[in-house]
Amino acid sequence: MKVDREISVDRNTLLTRVKTIATLLLLLLVFPLNLTLTAIALLRAAIFRPIQPRSIAAHPQTILISGGKMTKALQLARSFYHAGHRVILVETEKYWLTGHRYSWAVDRFYTVPNPQTPEYSQALLDIVKQEGVDVYVPVCSPVASYYDAAVQTVLSPYCTVMHVDVDMLQRLDDKYEFATDAQALGLRVPKSYKITDPQQVIDFDFANERRKYIIKSIPYDSVRRLDLTRLPCETPAATAAFVKSLPISESKPWVMQEFIPGQEFCTHSTVRDGHLQLHCCCESSAFQVNYQHVDRSDIEAWIRTFASSLKLTGQVSLDFMQANDDGQVYAIECNPRTHSAITMFYNHPDVAQAYLQLEALSETVQPLASSRPTYWIYHEIWRLVTHLYSPQLTRERLQIITQGKDAIFDWDDPLPFLMVHHWQIPLLLWGNLRNPKEWIRIDFNIGKLVEIGGD
Repeated sequence: MKVDREISVDRNTLLTRVKTIATLLLLLLVFPLNLTLTAIALLRAAIFRPIQPRSIAAHPQTILISGGKMTKALQLARSFYHAGHRVILVETEKYWLTGHRYSWAVDRFYTVPNPQTPEYSQALLDIVKQEGVDVYVPVCSPVASYYDAAVQTVLSPYCTVMHVDVDMLQRLDDKYEFATDAQALGLRVPKSYKITDPQQVIDFDFANERRKYIIKSIPYDSVRRLDLTRLPCETPAATAAFVKSLPISESKPWVMQEFIPGQEFCTHSTVRDGHLQLHCCCESSAFQVNYQHVDRSDIEAWIRTFASSLKLTGQVSLDFMQANDDGQVYAIECNPRTHSAITMFYNHPDVAQAYLQLEALSETVQPLASSRPTYWIYHEIWRLVTHLYSPQLTRERLQIITQGKDAIFDWDDPLPFLMVHHWQIPLLLWGNLRNPKEWIRIDFNIGKLVEIGGD
């Protein structure tokens, strides 16, 4: 038995290494094209950049942005820079190689310890003091969001922190608590039950329910979050086997939530004292790497009521489902952090104002009518290759590429596009090759390898 396990481990390691080497070769293959595009963009910038006027803020501020490996951090850096502010970018030491540090929008780049360590808050405080930071905008992972909430007590005497506090974060991040709070405000959410023992699911009376259910981990799970297995399964035994396979416990609770077939929407909202300063909404998918704004007044009204009632300050990303059967929208979860949909604001001049203006804006900042849908070209190329068997799907991918905009590439700031794809990701792959760990995919949006049990 032990020998079988060792053989299985060796086989998985070998397959991981083969996949890693193959991916490195593919990136090497397209490197000349990326290098040529970047060289053209740099030449263009050398000609036009000196004569292009740059906005000068009436009251220039120094903005500290975390999560430097993620595209949404790059987008915010560019938005603040173009509004005339100074940007400091930080990331954890593991991702010191982020290609975004080479953006012309970034004045300084720092690495900090992992948020879970005691040194994290002191490292941020040192940067805030040294650089004279006025506002800290966390662009955090699900794990880091708690620590960025906790660090407010340390940073607040020196700068504004655009993030909810610890108590509010725990309420919003807990899928069950969020549903309970929303329901108490009269807002529509699916039926939700907190699960701390598989037996609760096994004993649940599904016969009296008109909809099926899904079960999701309340603590963030980068792998299982995409598992939408319907409950109950075909047989009680299958249901029991499935839920017993999940790491459900008192310390790692799950939420069993009514599954609502329909169209899913994702949103990003920046709020101050309950006022909706900036907002966008997109149709959603399981692996979200395409964003196109849609005007949904019902979803916006839901968020306005929720944010105003709780007097929220920070960034919140809510997911909604419009049911096929009754046409109503249901909020299915809230993630109190920046959403990648903010890439749609790439050409909006008022993003910085939405974050920095203390009083409520007269009009909520939303993506401009001229804003093109955003995507990540290497994800689209992979989809294009895998869809060659279908002319219709191939046309759809080509339409997305030709009519949209790559979320990283910018003619006026081209280096991140080269450095993310041919420095940041290859070095992560090289590190994985030296110390193999099973990975599922590359997420160019987040700037990392999605690994089993990773961050």
